[in-house]
Amino acid sequence: MPTPHIAAELAHFAGDLRTFRANLETKIAHQSARLDVLDRKDLSRPSLGQRGYTQAAHPHSPHAKAIAAYLRSGDDSALRALNLESKALSVAADGGYLVDPLTAETIASTLRGASSIRALASVAAVDAGAYDVLIDQTEMGAGWQVEATPTAETSTPGLDRISITLHELSALPKVSQRLLDDSAFDLEAWLAERIAERFARAENAAFVSGDGVNQPRGFLDHTVVNEASWSWDNIGYIPTGVDGAFPASDPADVLLDLIYNLGAQYRRNAHFLMNSATAGAVRKFKDADGRYLWSEPLVAGQPPLLFGYPVVIVEEMPGIASSSLSIAFGDFRAGYTIAERPDLRLLRDPYSAKPNVLFYATKRVGGDVTDFAAIKLLRFSAS
Repeated sequence: MPTPHIAAELAHFAGDLRTFRANLETKIAHQSARLDVLDRKDLSRPSLGQRGYTQAAHPHSPHAKAIAAYLRSGDDSALRALNLESKALSVAADGGYLVDPLTAETIASTLRGASSIRALASVAAVDAGAYDVLIDQTEMGAGWQVEATPTAETSTPGLDRISITLHELSALPKVSQRLLDDSAFDLEAWLAERIAERFARAENAAFVSGDGVNQPRGFLDHTVVNEASWSWDNIGYIPTGVDGAFPASDPADVLLDLIYNLGAQYRRNAHFLMNSATAGAVRKFKDADGRYLWSEPLVAGQPPLLFGYPVVIVEEMPGIASSSLSIAFGDFRAGYTIAERPDLRLLRDPYSAKPNVLFYATKRVGGDVTDFAAIKLLRFSAS
């Protein structure tokens, strides 16, 4: 039988245990109630992974109603109210609104599918006005070590800093007020499609041949030199040997020269880039047995193959002409970097094009070559 002292300690311990249990149950109840509130809020928001979300399909969502009110009539009171609690919408400091993540993701998905360079290049999301890339352009030295002898110092790799400036890309689609008043018209889907279409064309042209002034710098804007005298900060090319044409005899051999002048470490992820007219000429090349060198994909949606490497059709590549750089081959994920801000700004303008309403969409994006050894060009010239 416990002594009175031990019995008192046991009673005190039991009381503490009951208090701890009561506090724990209270905290659990509060946390459960908080999670229920958050769940109810999440159910009213569009999911980032939810495909096919439209205002018409979810007319009672606070976000859909707020977006529809602003786009159709210019009423932004609901958007400003939601901005206080929602992570999906926010007011831009200099006017307009940052679109909801679902619309932004829809546009981004279209860009990845439509813009061939974006699909191949390395893409970085940044919050600053520029993106710096450090490139190791020379190899670090190494040597064999002999036991009990001092280790010799090896060479140090050289680093090249490449700064990619972000530029503003804009689209200005317009729609009549009559369509805006039509509730059956899916304005959000239409707007996302038009913005993505215009952005894709503008981006692709800049990534190929942009001059870097108020736009990304394309890989064709850099100095090109014959591969025999290639050096860093230049892009090497292989001449076809004929000005403005493929050689009359064994024309496909110059493509093999292009392939094997690219380093083995880049060939693993290399692609051909050319426009449709150039592809039409290359598509006719045959081997000695009369079989086409170009092979169509066995799976729908996959690119065709040329000498086992994927061919991507980029209409912004130049056509075959005198001294033209009409075919590119390389690892564009290593060779070209796109930097962009993830947000997309939208401003409604009902005044400049009456009776139509303009929607001014802007985003910031930049691009440049970041590894000059990863891209090679075929030049249609004698030398």
